[in-house]
Amino acid sequence: MGARLRAWLWLAALGLACGLLPMSPALAADPCPLLRAQQSAPDAATRIAAAACEEHQAWHRPFIDVDGRLAGSVVREAESALLANGQPAWQRVADYWRGSGLLGQVMQRTGAVDCASTAAPQSAPGCRSFILDTPWSAAFVSWVMRRAALPGFGASASHVDYVRAAYRDPESSAYRIADPRAGRPSRGDLLCYVRVPGRNFGFGGLATLLSSEGGGLGMHCDVVVGAGEGGDRTARLVGGNVLDGVTMRLLPLTAGGHFADLPTRLESGAACSPDAPAACNANRQDWAALLQLRPQAELARLAPPPPLQGPAAAPVSPQCCVHCVVGSGVPRCPAGALPQGR
Repeated sequence: MGARLRAWLWLAALGLACGLLPMSPALAADPCPLLRAQQSAPDAATRIAAAACEEHQAWHRPFIDVDGRLAGSVVREAESALLANGQPAWQRVADYWRGSGLLGQVMQRTGAVDCASTAAPQSAPGCRSFILDTPWSAAFVSWVMRRAALPGFGASASHVDYVRAAYRDPESSAYRIADPRAGRPSRGDLLCYVRVPGRNFGFGGLATLLSSEGGGLGMHCDVVVGAGEGGDRTARLVGGNVLDGVTMRLLPLTAGGHFADLPTRLESGAACSPDAPAACNANRQDWAALLQLRPQAELARLAPPPPLQGPAAAPVSPQCCVHCVVGSGVPRCPAGALPQGR
């Protein structure tokens, strides 16, 4: 090593030690591997995040990065490929419907009755067709809230129902509604966007609609599982039926803990294509509502939730494992159990 190089390295080390040179920010750890074990925590916010994290881990941890790009997708809702707990993916979606108690709301859909069968709950082809043809993101959120035993939350197959409840009847709801560009997210909150082609509502447009109408509205909500803990300027959210799985979304935060420039859906309505790459950002949505979880003392005064129903009332015991722990006693999944090249 030459004398000049040694001198430069010594000066660089001295600069770092004295705070003269900037250090590269350390990558923050995903909170879910630790949170997933806290499903019996005394506070509702931790239980909510833990339930969502447990499912994200089961789906092999797919995520959307801060630039809106999908990474790590291993298994999709339509497949019989196994989740990390050894259960076929589409059957786990059926558990969300059954456990949340929402099948009765969608019983008119073809195949729903097959999913409700107690004799062979998820073996009929009709049930699988129902899973593939029916949006299940609200069923996932409702399942998480029941798994977390959250008081004051009305399970629904439509996100707009609990968004409307937070807007119109905040004293009876587990959540208070806020503008996502003004409110500060915390663990256990819900971040929601409107899914209406060709129109951006934003918080103001959504508030106007909620105050004057009682009909349906296409929406989607993700569960906040981390929001800047430990100085990390990244919010982590978990949602169901996001790119055909239970997927984590990463969004940047400001130094004050607010969302930093939430990307808005393009007004032009351009579809993602090689001609419109800006539209391919999966974080570019019509973000319209932040549902903020009420304090624990206030939640304790709300109506208790009904229990989780069916076999999903407890975490599924692994039938085989992919990332096996030595001494666990769980056999390794067959080599062909998971799709290759994803």
